[in-house]
Amino acid sequence: MKFHLADTDGLNTITGHGPGHVLVNGMRHDRPLLVGPDVGPLDWAVAGFGLLTEADFAALLQHEPELVLLGTGQRLRFPAPGLIRGLAQARVGIEVMDTPAACRTYNILTGEARRVLAALLFDPA
Repeated sequence: MKFHLADTDGLNTITGHGPGHVLVNGMRHDRPLLVGPDVGPLDWAVAGFGLLTEADFAALLQHEPELVLLGTGQRLRFPAPGLIRGLAQARVGIEVMDTPAACRTYNILTGEARRVLAALLFDPA
């Protein structure tokens, strides 16, 4: 799917997505990815949803988001509560959704000048 957005004043936007990839500012990414309005896009060094650790989520705090959008691939999957405990303790919200929904939500929140960080996973090929 390709998105068409209004001018976002140089902020990172997700301009499209498809099975196994997203486009950020028109550039294709097909590995786990972190992106915020002024963060990255950065490779997220995780091995996949089933291997996420508490440290993977703690590392997101360095980007100082107010909200993390976790895109879990083509289907919605929830991480164990213990994995995201550090985000709650830091008073950072987390919303879990499939990756296409996370892409759409990210663009909306970026347009509202929110400090959002999308942590996007893709299904193995």
